[in-house]
Amino acid sequence: MLSFRRALVAAAFFITVLFFTTRSSTPAAPPSAVAYPKADSDTESKQGSDTTGTLVDAEHAGGHRNRPSQPQGQQQTIQDASKMTLYDRLAYQFPYDVETKFPAYIWQTWRWTPAHAEFQFREQEATWTEQHPGFIHEVITDQVAGHLIRLLYASLPEVVEAYAALPLAVLKADFFRYLILLARGGIYSDIDTYAIRSALDWIPEAVPRSAVGLVIGIEADPDRPDWKDWYSRRVQFCQWTIQAKPGHPVLRDVVARITEETLRRKQAGSLRSIVDKNVIEFTGPALWTDVIFEYFNDPRYFDMGQSAGPIDWRNFTGMENRRRVGDVVVLPITSFSPGVQQMGAKDTDDPMAFVKHDFEGTWKPESERHIGD
Repeated sequence: MLSFRRALVAAAFFITVLFFTTRSSTPAAPPSAVAYPKADSDTESKQGSDTTGTLVDAEHAGGHRNRPSQPQGQQQTIQDASKMTLYDRLAYQFPYDVETKFPAYIWQTWRWTPAHAEFQFREQEATWTEQHPGFIHEVITDQVAGHLIRLLYASLPEVVEAYAALPLAVLKADFFRYLILLARGGIYSDIDTYAIRSALDWIPEAVPRSAVGLVIGIEADPDRPDWKDWYSRRVQFCQWTIQAKPGHPVLRDVVARITEETLRRKQAGSLRSIVDKNVIEFTGPALWTDVIFEYFNDPRYFDMGQSAGPIDWRNFTGMENRRRVGDVVVLPITSFSPGVQQMGAKDTDDPMAFVKHDFEGTWKPESERHIGD
């Protein structure tokens, strides 16, 4: 026969088990998700003279078809990955949900951390922490980056193999930014970049954050006859600063292409022949720009049948306001390239100036810096 004390303990145990087995399974918001201000409406502002808050809708007339790969809060079904393409396996491993919040991460890489005596970007690095209180800010060394990629992509061994096989540090640095944003999301920015304004200001308040999954800026818009002598694309998107939600299809496509091309070159024995001038097409802003434009014109995500025509550089040249294409917000050249004194870029004190890149810790050759050309 149970004593009164034992009966009381048994009853408490039963009630505890009953509580945990019947409570709601809805997960709480992760601590890494930053709360952005709610939009007043789901309609973007029409073009106006106030460049700090307006946004021009440049998407196809038929609208955007993008939807979360897996509805939020639902369990992901087990699938046979052996017959999937790398692109599909990346989508399965890192599902995209545009309705989630932008993760409050800031990712940067360099040879040393800020604690090292030879770290020379303390002023630039500090601006990101100052402008983003509450964000997790990481400066990751090359050695740590390799371990992190092996951890995040353990189920995709060809991605890990491709990252390890890249022969130049700049190739790894380029690849890392896409890999970390695909897996974890947040903001990536080169170490020699100042944060002028918080990322909370990059998207107009009238635009719901639940409709945006990628924020990019224009690096170059060279309206000159000899633009090909200086740049690889007529309008070129920069990749020294990117904000993304994890799993975005653009990042997925970039990672798949770099992985497959790296392994192809490795098998052919031509990987070691890559030199600095080839980087821009292999992993740099040329590839990044091409993939973004292809995404804008991908019938999987846009209703091309009702579009007036393809979206190309003409939709972005000379722009001074933000523009949205589907779930992508494109910022004008002033936002990520202020103070270059050409191509319509305004100075660093302009309300649309968000970051300033110094090119001190970058690989780009002089012809790609749009300074003094």
